[in-house]
Amino acid sequence: MEQTRLTELIEPVVEGLGYELWGCEYVPRRRQSLLRIYIDRRDGITLDDCGRVSHQLSGVLNVEDPIGGAYILEVSSPGLDRLLLKAEHFQRYCGHRVRVRLKWLIDGRRQFDARLHDVEGGRVRVVEQEKAYVIPLAAIDRARLVPDTGMYQTKARHE
Repeated sequence: MEQTRLTELIEPVVEGLGYELWGCEYVPRRRQSLLRIYIDRRDGITLDDCGRVSHQLSGVLNVEDPIGGAYILEVSSPGLDRLLLKAEHFQRYCGHRVRVRLKWLIDGRRQFDARLHDVEGGRVRVVEQEKAYVIPLAAIDRARLVPDTGMYQTKARHE
């Protein structure tokens, strides 16, 4: 199953319904694989949104059959601790904390819990304890946004 082919099938359906395709993950398993689709929208995602997208995608995926075996289709929001999958995702969250796991060592390290400074030329710059690290996007195995709990406090607490 090719990721590009899957994205080509899924993205028009998701965007046609008014959502952004944040990403998709295919997790092969012996008995029943998992196809996880992340959708987003500026004003947030509800369970009804996930159901609507799941229903539409099921039809397309059943006809096109890109996976060719039994699988579970899961549609969800990327969540507060969302995976950062593309350069655009990193760009959108400059200034925020991220947790980055690398495919190989950089400066003797494989993991960073740092502030995302900028993205340029296929590289991200993160700052951890006042030291900057430049990481090629190709070196990133997995990156997640670290939610800032302070930004979700209600106004009443501050008054």
